Amino acid sequence: MAFTVVGFIGLCSLLLGYGVHVEASHRVFSNLQSHQNTTATHQPYRTGYHFQPAKNWINDPNGPMIYKDIYHLFYQYNPYGAVWGNIVWAHATSTDLVNWVHHEVAIKPSIDSDINGCWSGSATILSGEKPAILYTGGDPQNRQVQNLALPKNLSDEFLREWIKPPRNPVMTPIDGINASSFRDPTTAWKGLDGRWRVIIGSQIDRQGKAILYRSKDFIHWVRAQHPLHSSNNTGMWECPDFFRVSVNSTVGLDTSLNGPSVKHVLKVSLGETQHDCYTIGTYDLKKDMYIPDNGSIDNGFGLRFDYGKFYASKTFFDSSKNRRILWGWINESDSEQDDIKKGWSGIHAIPRNLWLDKTGKQLVQWPIQEIKMLREKPVDWQSTEMKPGSVSEVLDVTAAQVDVEILLDLPTLEKAENMDPSWVDPQLLCSEKGASVKGSLGPFGLLALASKGLKEQTAIFFRVFKDQERYVVLMCSDQSRSSLRQDLDKTTYGAFLDVDPLHEGLSLRSLIDHSIVESFGGNGKACIIARVYPELAINDNAHLYVFNNGTENVMLSKLSAWSMKKAQIIY
Repeated sequence: MAFTVVGFIGLCSLLLGYGVHVEASHRVFSNLQSHQNTTATHQPYRTGYHFQPAKNWINDPNGPMIYKDIYHLFYQYNPYGAVWGNIVWAHATSTDLVNWVHHEVAIKPSIDSDINGCWSGSATILSGEKPAILYTGGDPQNRQVQNLALPKNLSDEFLREWIKPPRNPVMTPIDGINASSFRDPTTAWKGLDGRWRVIIGSQIDRQGKAILYRSKDFIHWVRAQHPLHSSNNTGMWECPDFFRVSVNSTVGLDTSLNGPSVKHVLKVSLGETQHDCYTIGTYDLKKDMYIPDNGSIDNGFGLRFDYGKFYASKTFFDSSKNRRILWGWINESDSEQDDIKKGWSGIHAIPRNLWLDKTGKQLVQWPIQEIKMLREKPVDWQSTEMKPGSVSEVLDVTAAQVDVEILLDLPTLEKAENMDPSWVDPQLLCSEKGASVKGSLGPFGLLALASKGLKEQTAIFFRVFKDQERYVVLMCSDQSRSSLRQDLDKTTYGAFLDVDPLHEGLSLRSLIDHSIVESFGGNGKACIIARVYPELAINDNAHLYVFNNGTENVMLSKLSAWSMKKAQIIY
């Protein structure tokens, strides 16, 4: 339920009230949790085409699914204020994953087993195309328990009303389960015996666990003797996700269907680091155990969906287009007081199509095709040489709300800097070698949400190093100069990109939307979201540039940019 960052602090405030000591990542403004605020009139940071409600707090995406050709998204929401508290399941629907209609709250505290909160969970489509939701509730003893909700009227394609069977809760923390770390049920799947399976995130003494349950009827659940998977020294596993991917195709797969040429993915949100990490491996259907592949590790140094602000993610199988779609929550980089002033906090990333890379070693992510419907006024450049120190503005685009793709080629790699063996942390390396630090092959890339004169800029760029007989590509998102304000989180993010610049160009796509720069490197092999709040580079005063701050020439083989229309969101 993403109690971490800001979700976790909500649980912390609950537990502290019952005399339990819990570490929180930052302060909780409990006196403001039910504060009714109004949306400020000056809103330079509200997004134009990313998902967000009209006002107030939003965090985890919950229960995404498609039902009767309608996409459904539920999410953690505070109806009364712009900070965490009073959490319910809000609900919106769409026919294209871009334009949305908001509905009345779908699930809110109403029974003993959720009276202290309705936390995160997932949707499963049962036999006969019947949706069911499993979600975490806080019971009168403040234990975390799992509840079931069902549609009241299956003929209502918008599924606007949900009921809770009297059997609730359907899973409780017994037999040694940590009652304060037992949450976020996944989408369920069927095993060889026809029984449903689901995993719940948990931890015991910093050992992260995916606790496995089985059921014949989706109501009576029995805990398995062993977890699906566990790992030491990782801390709490929040918002787990478990799904199949094809080895030889980019199409998505229903997790309940079994067959050859598949791998399985286990993703967990690590509460201690605020990272969504995943492994690729094999699922033993008979033993109900998941085994990561060699080299696919569970901790924060393993694979991540996104190397910037991205947490509590959730996937679903889009049966209408045979694809797996990934949602993620993006929290703010300013203060709670700032959020209260502007009247809202949190947005969701653009939904991403997700599949297994041809190497089988990582996933690839790419913005859904439908987002292109918002493109207008295209700008194209072809074969432009970027000399050392050059900065060129991309004109005739709405730079505060733009989709831009570039392809960069290096005429020579002979002068690539040597890779130091100690450079194992890409984020630290990007912090030390930001956009203003000249190198040989790099930094080169984009300057987004930049002011005239470049006092403000968010730089997304590459550097290339030589490591013995191979080349290493570093992708960075440098926020250190993103705003004149000093009281913001300006973390610089980084990732190593698994591409070979000797045989292929370096591609970069950035979706820029007022206060977010969502970037995809190497055709989706590495993703980085930056959350920025410029003071000068807002609305019509925002600019977009390409730059090369290295000592060697770089060829901009292609640039395509589109101003983006606003998504239609009905509140």
